[in-house]
Amino acid sequence: MNILILGDIMGLSGRVAVNSKLPEIIKKYKTDFVIVNGENAADDGRGITKKIAEELFENGVDVITSGNHIWDKDETTSFIETENRLLRPANLADGSPGRGCEIYYTRDKKYKVGVINLMGNVFMRKTEDVFQEAKKITKKMILKKDIDFLVVDFHGEITSEKMAAGHFFDGQATCVVGTHTHVPTADTRILDNGTPYQTDIGMCGDYNSVIGMNKENSVKKFLKDKDATKHFPAEGEGTICGIIVETNTETGLAKSVTRLIDGGSLA
Repeated sequence: MNILILGDIMGLSGRVAVNSKLPEIIKKYKTDFVIVNGENAADDGRGITKKIAEELFENGVDVITSGNHIWDKDETTSFIETENRLLRPANLADGSPGRGCEIYYTRDKKYKVGVINLMGNVFMRKTEDVFQEAKKITKKMILKKDIDFLVVDFHGEITSEKMAAGHFFDGQATCVVGTHTHVPTADTRILDNGTPYQTDIGMCGDYNSVIGMNKENSVKKFLKDKDATKHFPAEGEGTICGIIVETNTETGLAKSVTRLIDGGSLA
């Protein structure tokens, strides 16, 4: 049983890369379940639409996670209520549309996979306490009792918060990945109690950029150049970034974890 997790899809270049290459990647690595973070997938790099989500599902994505840009497209608030494969952070305010965690079946209906979407509290949109929410969820999603596998997407700004989450879930989750900062970190590993972890799995998008945004305009913004405009995504060839987890079906933990970097300037 192999699980593929991809980082934030950034704009059109990220969508093109994922939609065109994902079926081949699934076949090559024999992946049984695919999770992507889609909160930057819209053309302007902010939010996701129903059409974009459906295209990703058609090309092999099983679950789409998100983060601080989840509500940037008005239509999402209604779409997410009827589409349980699109998640928003679980620690958003009570009463927020949609759900922050869910249990899914693999395509062959053989295994149950729990997915938890969390968002950090530091330098992010105001949310409920992320670690208290994590404690609540782990009481109702117990590995090898309620589910066969459990994947956590921790969408956060700072490394320490993500690392703490990794150690909190160690032994309780099949995998914990960080998203949001759009640059893959070099700390891919299996923690002491069997849970694979990476502080940030990077983005799927054009790396000849500033975290996916047009580099020339971004530099102008930092220089406070009067000619700078609102940030917009770079449009070069996209790189696909993520990890592949080979699971232990008996324990629900991992046998191995492999970093995936495919195509574009980063590869």
